[in-house]
Amino acid sequence: MKNKLKKNWKLFLIASLTLGLAPFREPHIWGKLKWIAGGNAFSINDAMQLQDWFDVLLHGTPWVLLLISIVLNFSASQVKND
Repeated sequence: MKNKLKKNWKLFLIASLTLGLAPFREPHIWGKLKWIAGGNAFSINDAMQLQDWFDVLLHGTPWVLLLISIVLNFSASQVKND
């Protein structure tokens, strides 16, 4: 599993730049992260619905996988240098 995550960094990068940033005018992930970080938390009408959380999962997964891949590759290169 670790090797697949390390090897597929290019796929994760492409997925992050396409699905992770869709739609390109104002990415959903950016708006949802701002919403989670502190916007409209006290208004019942503006609370995040299930579809909003699914949006965060869908658009955020490529970024999480890319970050994991980068960390694994970086830590592997640090071990080789020691």
